[in-house]
Amino acid sequence: MKIFNKTVDIPYEWLLGWRYTRAGRSTRRNGFISFISGVSMLGIGLGVAALIIVLSVMNGFQKEVRDRMLGVVSHIEVMAGDGGALRDVPRAVAAIKQNPAVLGAAPFITAQALLARGEEMKGVLIRGIEPDWESAVSDVVNPQTRQVFQHLVAGEFGIVLGRDLAKNLGVMTGDSVTLIAPSGQVTPAGITPRLKQMRVIGTFNSGHYEYDSSLAMMHVSDAAKVFRLEGATGVRVKLRDLHDAPAVADQLAQSFASRASQTALGDLYVRDWTQQNRTWFAAVQVEKTMMFIILTLIVAVAAFNLVSTLVMTVTDKRADIAILRTLGATPRSIMGIFVVQGAAVGVVGTLVGLGLGLLVAYNIDIIVPAIEALFHTSFLPRDVYLISRMPSEPQSGDIIPITVIALVLAFAATLYPSWRASRVNPAEALRYE
Repeated sequence: MKIFNKTVDIPYEWLLGWRYTRAGRSTRRNGFISFISGVSMLGIGLGVAALIIVLSVMNGFQKEVRDRMLGVVSHIEVMAGDGGALRDVPRAVAAIKQNPAVLGAAPFITAQALLARGEEMKGVLIRGIEPDWESAVSDVVNPQTRQVFQHLVAGEFGIVLGRDLAKNLGVMTGDSVTLIAPSGQVTPAGITPRLKQMRVIGTFNSGHYEYDSSLAMMHVSDAAKVFRLEGATGVRVKLRDLHDAPAVADQLAQSFASRASQTALGDLYVRDWTQQNRTWFAAVQVEKTMMFIILTLIVAVAAFNLVSTLVMTVTDKRADIAILRTLGATPRSIMGIFVVQGAAVGVVGTLVGLGLGLLVAYNIDIIVPAIEALFHTSFLPRDVYLISRMPSEPQSGDIIPITVIALVLAFAATLYPSWRASRVNPAEALRYE
């Protein structure tokens, strides 16, 4: 063969294998074999594409939820071991910031309470924050919402509600809500709950329905008065790289375990975001693994359709095999011809699936809204799922194994039919020709 005026020696096994792969339809039998071969190729392509799309969506879903979750939840939390107020908040913050991986730190109070407005009552998570420090550890306080949080002034008992929480309570900026603290007051009539009128000074939207519907923020000093605490109960920490959270948490725990630190700061408890949401992330990982196994079986079924295709091809080409053997072709060469044929179907199918999968995965933010608009439906309702749009994040760590597995399965499916072809007896094959 000549390529760019240069002669290139290509083994005849490759040439015959590729010729059989694109065999013409001169006969009904050849046409049927070509059809089965095309179906096998299409099956492999669709299986590979489905694997890439599904795993990319699961990666995107995990990343989207994690990022939105960490916009509200701390990378690391350092709290008093007894659950009470920290002994020396400024010193604790200074000690935390000495770690080079720490980007910001801010004191906080967290407690459970009830918010009431008329006949509506909701259980909420109250977070007391220092407005000037909170932007260093939370994405909720950003340039768009900074003006709202600046109105959180100590002593005025203002409160900022999640958007969905405010909607559920039916309140707007300027309205009053009643905060009901869990620990009551002892009176001659018995224990009565402690109530405090709070003024809604604004709302926030974290993009995470769970927190937008259950989180309320107030000034840390007001929270300490309402819940009868001496000060902040912990310090929220933001890191330069969220993936370093377990290692940095161990470093902080070891530094706080020294006798000098315990004397100055008391017994401190350190936890990172992977501990707070371990069950959720473990469930997502298990689901991703199971989906990979299930969809790989689809690719396997499509790949082993090649067995029937090659068996029929071998039966149809018995005379050709016999002639090649009489001309001096070895059994190994005959086997190579049909391995090339099956491998070509597997490679083309895998490449088609890879291209289709990546095309859909990278454009799913366009495809899904178009389908939703066409059928007037919503695949991710906000009141059911944590996010409202279909995310996608193709990762090479998923795509490369998918491609390799598809190619290996396609190659494995060619071995038995190719071996059968190499065992054809020329005399028996030509007896009735």
